[in-house]
Parts: sequence; C-alpha cells; structure tokens
Amino acid sequence: MTPSIIDRLRQDLMANVDAKTQASAQHYFKEAITAYGVTVPKVNAISKTYFGEVKQLDKSVVWDLCETLWQSGILEESFVACHWSYALSDRFEPADFAVFERWVQQYVSNWASCDTLCNHTIGALVERYPVFLENLKVWTASENRWVRRASVVSLIIQARKGLFLSEVFDLAERLLTDTDDLVQKGYGWLLKAASEAHQEAVFQFVLAHKTTMPRTALRYAIEKMPPTLKAEAMKK
Repeated sequence: MTPSIIDRLRQDLMANVDAKTQASAQHYFKEAITAYGVTVPKVNAISKTYFGEVKQLDKSVVWDLCETLWQSGILEESFVACHWSYALSDRFEPADFAVFERWVQQYVSNWASCDTLCNHTIGALVERYPVFLENLKVWTASENRWVRRASVVSLIIQARKGLFLSEVFDLAERLLTDTDDLVQKGYGWLLKAASEAHQEAVFQFVLAHKTTMPRTALRYAIEKMPPTLKAEAMKK
C-alpha cells in the first residue's frame, strides 16, 4: 500500500509541473537544488489530498513515508514531508524529536526546506516539549549551516506569540558573529518575530550588541520597529 501512495503522489507532482515555476526555481537559491517546478499552492493541494490516505496510518509508517520523500532530494517532496509531519502535531511525542533532528542533519540542503520543516513541525514539538530548547542551543555549534539556521527558525512562530524570549536572546547571542549570511538572516528573523510581542526588549538587545552584530542580522531584527528606533539602531 505505502509504495503506491508515494508513486501516485510523484505522478501527480510531475503532471502538475508549471514551466514558469520550473524555469525560475533555481533563481531563489544560491546552492543547487532539484525541483519538479510545481507551484507551492499546487504542492499544498496535492499534499493535502494524499494526507487523507495516510493520516489513519500508524505514525511510524507516516514517518517512513516522509523519510522516503526526504531521501529523493526533490524540493516539492520535502514540502510534502513537512506538511505531513506537521499535520500529525497533535500526536507528537518526545521521541519524535530525534526523527526530526535526523531530517535536519541528513536531508535539509536549502533554506526553503529548512524553514518549512522548522517553522511548523519542529516549532510545534518544541512548544509542546520545551525541554528540547536545550537541543536547539546545541545546534548553534554545528558545522552544518542548515542545522545552525534550524536552531533559530524553529522558534519563529513561538517568538511571535511572545514565548521563550530568554531562549531567543540566548540563541541569537550564540550565533551573533556567525559568518554565514543565511544564519545571520535566520537569527535576525527570530529577533524580528520576537519584537512583535517584546519590541523594547529586542530593541535593547540590538543596541547592546550592534557593534558586533552583522548588519544583515541587525536590519532583519529591526525591520518591524518604528522609524525612530530603526534610526537609533543603525547609528554607527
């Protein structure tokens, strides 16, 4: 049963290739990617259709299906894996963290797959089991740029809700002088998200670190602040 689900899913994806999307896909990435060229709304619709078949399966079987999709290295298949895992968030258990961690370490190879998995699946699990905030801190020391980015983009939605502010600052400090621009953008994005609920605290954090924080991260962090605060933060 399960192989046929993957086979039919792939056939549907290939049947919905959009020439314009296919031609422009690589434009959004510095690293080489493999993609069918299916629009994101269409991928989402196909993913939802097939999830109707898999949602009643044992969770471990769904994780195996997701693993198969990740192993393909194809962008749209990684999105489906992310959607399916997040759709089971009400069934998450602590043991699932190790599964998701392996996906980040072994399969994530671009910002889109990283953010789709982390913003939703991993963020939801960490919110449910905050003990794994400590694991995110460990990720900041990884040699893998995607693991480092994952450490911060996993808390974007929670930061917007005002959660885990001390951990947000801890993670940002650990990555403060990271030389990778996608990691800088990742923790800058996290600070920006946190500023929606804690503007003054984030502003003070930026002021305290602006002499060492890369300008890329700083600009992201203050993006939603009033012009007066932005101007103060950007002063040399």
